[in-house]
Amino acid sequence: MNLSSFNSSVRGPQLVSLPSHEDARGLLVVGEVERELPFVPRRFFVINEVPPLEKRGSHAHRVCHQLLICVSGSVRCYVHDGVSGFDYYLDSPSQALYLPPMTWGEQSEYSEDAVLICLASHTYDAEDYITNFDGFLRDVSQAT
Repeated sequence: MNLSSFNSSVRGPQLVSLPSHEDARGLLVVGEVERELPFVPRRFFVINEVPPLEKRGSHAHRVCHQLLICVSGSVRCYVHDGVSGFDYYLDSPSQALYLPPMTWGEQSEYSEDAVLICLASHTYDAEDYITNFDGFLRDVSQAT
């Protein structure tokens, strides 16, 4: 894939800048498959109306890649690559957060108007989820 804003040499999660075009008519953000997106999406879902203090995510995937885009409002995204944890704040549709397989992801601090879209590389498979953080750390250490 020829990805203009995706750094494939980085192993873990990373921000992806999506091209945006603004004029008097508004803001247009573009994400072309095989250009800006780090994988071909097979599924998407939308998360909104998250009550204050609630968290979403709190899992990793064994094989599924994800791309998180906050199209309205803001959301805090905590990610862990098995070695270090990082906080990213998504508050613009032109910034997406790429989560490769074996990356723990947890979203919180949703603003009242937050709308988070997630693109996934695979269709839903319950067996792909790791929902226990200690189990995730064990699996990552065994894989390296």
